[in-house]
Amino acid sequence: MKYYLIAGEASGDLHGGNLMKGLLAADPGAEFRFWGGECMEAAGGSKAGDYRDTAVMGIGDVLGSLRKIVRNLRECKADILRWKPDVVIPIDYPGFNLKVARFCHERGIRVFYYIAPKTWASRDGRNRKLKALVDRLFIIFPFEEPYFESRGIPAVYRGNPLVDEVDSHSYARPAEGRCIAILPGSRKGEISHTMPAAMKMADAIHALPRHADCQFLIAGAPGRSQADYEAFTAGRPYVKLIFGRTYDILKYSDAALVNSGTASLEAALIGTPQVVCWSTTPLTAFLMNAIGRPFAHIKYISLGNLILDKCAFRELIQNDFTAEAATSEILRLMEDLPYRRQMLSDYSEIRARLGGSGASQAIARAMVEALGADS
Repeated sequence: MKYYLIAGEASGDLHGGNLMKGLLAADPGAEFRFWGGECMEAAGGSKAGDYRDTAVMGIGDVLGSLRKIVRNLRECKADILRWKPDVVIPIDYPGFNLKVARFCHERGIRVFYYIAPKTWASRDGRNRKLKALVDRLFIIFPFEEPYFESRGIPAVYRGNPLVDEVDSHSYARPAEGRCIAILPGSRKGEISHTMPAAMKMADAIHALPRHADCQFLIAGAPGRSQADYEAFTAGRPYVKLIFGRTYDILKYSDAALVNSGTASLEAALIGTPQVVCWSTTPLTAFLMNAIGRPFAHIKYISLGNLILDKCAFRELIQNDFTAEAATSEILRLMEDLPYRRQMLSDYSEIRARLGGSGASQAIARAMVEALGADS
C-alpha cells in the first residue's frame, strides 16, 4: 500500500514517524511519502515538504503567512495526484489538513485522519467536515471516543503513542545542579509570546538567595534555531538553551513552565510538576473572541486536566499569564511538598487512563485492517 502522511507541526512529525514504523511492521510492502520533519524522515519514504513551512499559530499569524500556506496547499494537492496514494493520512493540523481531506474525498482518495481536530474545545462545526470527508478517524485520547460517537463520527482509539515515547527514552542529565524547565512551544509565535514572561520569572527566582543556584533550561524546539531565542536569553548566564533533549530537561527539573500542548502531557507522563501557560497576540485574541471564545466548551486547555476532568495543575491563559503568576506557581511547585505530592498522584491517574504501551503499532494495525476491509 502507498501511504501519504501530512504533519503540520513538531508533535505531528513525532507521531507520524512512529505511525510509519508501525505501518511498516503491519504492512512490510508499505511505501511512504510525507510532509513532515526529522522523525518522519528517520522512518523512511520520500519527503514532499517540511512541516516548518506550514506551522503557524493563531489567526493573526495565519493571515501573515497566507500566501505561503496557499502555495504549500496547492503543491501538496498536486503531489498527491502525481503519487497516487492508496490512502492519505492527515495528522492533526486541521486548518491545512481538512482542506486536503476535502480535495481527496472529492477525488475518491481514502482519508484516514490521525489525531482528531480538537473540536471538543472549539469550532464544533468542523465535525460536519470530519463526518463528510473522512473515511476513518483515529484518536489518541480516551475522552474523545464518546464525544465523536455522540456526533455520529465513529472513532478508533488504541491508546496514546506518547506513553511509549516517554518510556522508551534513554534519559541522561542535561545539566548539573538544580534546574527549572521552560518549554515555550514549537512555533515561532508561541516562543515570542511565552519567553518575555518566562525570562522575567527566571530573573525573579534567580534573585532569591535560596534559589540562586538554579539553572533555567529552555527546551529548544525542533526546526527552531538559537536566533529564535537569543533576544530573550541574552545577558542571563543562568538560562541555558538546549536542543534535542526535551525529555531529559523535564526529567531532571524540579518544575516546569510549559506552553499548552503535547508538552504538558509529556511532563505529566515523565512526572515533572508543571504550570501550563498559553497566550497569543491581541489581534488573534480579538478575532478568536469575535468568532467564538476559544476553549468555550471545555473546563481546561491541558490534555492531562481534560483526561482527569479536574485541575491537576494550574493553567495561566492569556491575560492570566504574567511573570508574577508564573513565578508564584513555580515557587509553589518547588517548595510546597503536599502540593507536589498531590500533583504526582494525579499524574499516575492520567497515565492509567491512557492505557498501556504499543499505541502506534495498534493504530497502524487498525489502519491496515481497515484498508483491507475497504478493498
